[in-house]
Amino acid sequence: MPALIPTKIIVKTTARLHMGFFDLHGGLGRKFGSIGLSLLSPGLELSAMPAERLLVTGSAAERAEGVAKKLITKLNLKGAVNLSIKQNIPEHAGLGSGTQIALAIGTAVSRVYNMNLSTAQIAELTERGGRSGIGIAAFDHGGLLIDGGRISNKANSFDIKSKVPPLLAHYDFPEDWRVLLIFDTSQPGIHGENELEAFNRLPVFSENLAAHLCRHVLMQAMPALVEQDLTAFGNSIQELQSHVGDYFAPAQGGRYASAQVGAVLEHLGRKGVACFGQSSWGPTGFAVFESESDAVSILNALQLQFAELNNISYQVTRANNSGATVQTF
Repeated sequence: MPALIPTKIIVKTTARLHMGFFDLHGGLGRKFGSIGLSLLSPGLELSAMPAERLLVTGSAAERAEGVAKKLITKLNLKGAVNLSIKQNIPEHAGLGSGTQIALAIGTAVSRVYNMNLSTAQIAELTERGGRSGIGIAAFDHGGLLIDGGRISNKANSFDIKSKVPPLLAHYDFPEDWRVLLIFDTSQPGIHGENELEAFNRLPVFSENLAAHLCRHVLMQAMPALVEQDLTAFGNSIQELQSHVGDYFAPAQGGRYASAQVGAVLEHLGRKGVACFGQSSWGPTGFAVFESESDAVSILNALQLQFAELNNISYQVTRANNSGATVQTF
């Protein structure tokens, strides 16, 4: 067994937006290529210390305990850890909470037991990144991220337990741009077995449409990000959001999982907001603005416009361009 480091480890990581898949066809041997963004908040913070028996306290303790048990078993550890979850990302909201808590716990266990595991290794041990690699890349790097999806092991078969999707591009998100999050606390997004069943029921995605979306990412989203052109970047994200949202509509009940979040997003579209959509399976929505003042102004207007939507709340945040942090004490 690796030698214990008698110390305390603190891991801090943050939520991510999954802005859309751009190839759900897979005809070239890869599937689920996607684009996403690491956020500064909401965030996750946990601490870990070596222990003889597993003890988990704080928010999401049950979920965290399951992850820790899986790691301890797979790594054949003779000891355990004392985990304290200080702060957590909202669960089943489309913000990648499951991946972030798994990677944070895995990183803490790796440091406590001096194992030097990579984030990709932790992801495989905890069975994260089954389709998208955005959450894993966000943990390592932060910023705007584009991955190449899963490789096909044989014709029309994609192994979601294979290695982590490769990171194709990583950009710092403009420091002045702000992200408005739109939460619906009345319903969770599709997850777990329901997510697997939803994917299995969906029809074959159009090859021509996949090519169209790939072009938008390569020839619009990426150069627009480099040139800090929010309108062009938003146009690309809108192409992904509209086509992929309609493709997922039979599984999630419409283009957006939450009718109330959908009403807010459609209102933003009518007002000419350049970049907006749903993160992953939702229900959380997002919109991107060029400044803090623009984002706050829209937030205030939305609170008045949709005052009757009691389950809807808002938060202005920005990108996290540096990934997770790990401190040793």
